[in-house]
Amino acid sequence: MSQLDLALEAEISQRHLSFVESGRARPSRDMVLTLAERLDLPLRERNRLLLAAGFAPGFQERPIGDASLAPALAAVERVLKGHEPNPAIAVDRTWTLVRANAAIAPFLEAVTDPALLQPPVNVLRLSLHPGGLAPHILDLADWRDHLMERLGRITQSVADADLSRLMEELAAYPVPPRRRPSKPDPSFIAVPLRMRLGGELLSFITTITVFGTPLDVTLSELAVETFFPADEETAAFLRRRAGSVSPAAG
Repeated sequence: MSQLDLALEAEISQRHLSFVESGRARPSRDMVLTLAERLDLPLRERNRLLLAAGFAPGFQERPIGDASLAPALAAVERVLKGHEPNPAIAVDRTWTLVRANAAIAPFLEAVTDPALLQPPVNVLRLSLHPGGLAPHILDLADWRDHLMERLGRITQSVADADLSRLMEELAAYPVPPRRRPSKPDPSFIAVPLRMRLGGELLSFITTITVFGTPLDVTLSELAVETFFPADEETAAFLRRRAGSVSPAAG
């Protein structure tokens, strides 16, 4: 976004915005929040911007177990439970597992390194670690590239130290040989996650859901990832597993 575009969005003059950017003018608290909103900054970054401008943070950050977040977490749990027999998880900003439904049990059963399942469980680490799900993911190199690119975009946009450390750790994991490039099946509506678990070839597509109007930093960074079977064989496997496992997180 150019300086002129941002000034027009914020309904101020480009000259005033230039003075703010160069430090020749000190923005008001409302101006900082207006610019942050027009730039669509995450709430955590809006707090950092307020601090940089000399103001107190404007958005609270409550721990996930805070009583005030209970209604939101109850809504998350209803979404997770309602998605069964398909897997679904809720994660925070660093991809730490917050909640999960019972249908993720087949994923966890495939993990050979028990340390990966000790809280706090990080789902990206669980996915790409050699002792986690990595050996079971087909076309792992391509899937790894997808996850690393996704994490990299977020890390660059928010300059988060925790995410940077996580990215460095994941990048150090062994890189599998890449298979011959193949074109996605034109009948698919999305690139699937393909895995072999318990002798079954499973294929999933995923969606991510976030709260639409959060005013709390923790809640704004909470995301629900839902897995849908990409073929009938996967759907049949999940139906057979339904009711035979207990919740994996709570």
